[in-house]
Amino acid sequence: MSNETKRGSALPSAQEGWPLLATLAAILTVAALAAFASTGGSDGIRMAIRLTARTSLALFLLAFTASALFRVCPNPWTRWQLRNRRQLGLGFAVSHLLHAIAIIALAVTDPKLFADLGGPNMLPGGGSAYLVIAAMAATSFDRTAALIGPVAWRRLHLFGAWYIWLSFMIAFGMRARLDMAYWPFMAALLGACALRLIFSKSPSFPLLRR
Repeated sequence: MSNETKRGSALPSAQEGWPLLATLAAILTVAALAAFASTGGSDGIRMAIRLTARTSLALFLLAFTASALFRVCPNPWTRWQLRNRRQLGLGFAVSHLLHAIAIIALAVTDPKLFADLGGPNMLPGGGSAYLVIAAMAATSFDRTAALIGPVAWRRLHLFGAWYIWLSFMIAFGMRARLDMAYWPFMAALLGACALRLIFSKSPSFPLLRR
């Protein structure tokens, strides 16, 4: 990381590095539980599913666009985003883990509703995305990244970043056909794609950098 990205950080330690990840994990967990507790039962689980889908998207986009945004507009925010993109990416993994837990909870507690919502049909694609996320998260630490080597690590994170982006496009695109409220999410995904392709140093710039 360049010296430029390290300058000008006046943020509290809880908003930097590993304390940031711990803060994100705590906030995400409390928010998901609050969403469930707001109504309870299947409706509460569905609220937690929707909430964690949105938090996952937000954190993914922050990590996905970090390098491109810094090159377009270097400022204190984009410097912070670039410095902490590994933690933002791992925060996305935590959010999506909570999302998976909520989906499993719905399948177990209300299998009929789960089937009516098309849950079983989404398992193959969704399951493969979770495998990719798990592989990227597991290799987002210096020791595990060193075990697979820099070439394999870069290929994994290049493929994974775009696979996750495509998974979001499909998931939110299916809903956008029926509900205009999902159109802004689609616009954000398309904008992030264009931003990264045009302004990143390389389209292969990884999502979860060491």
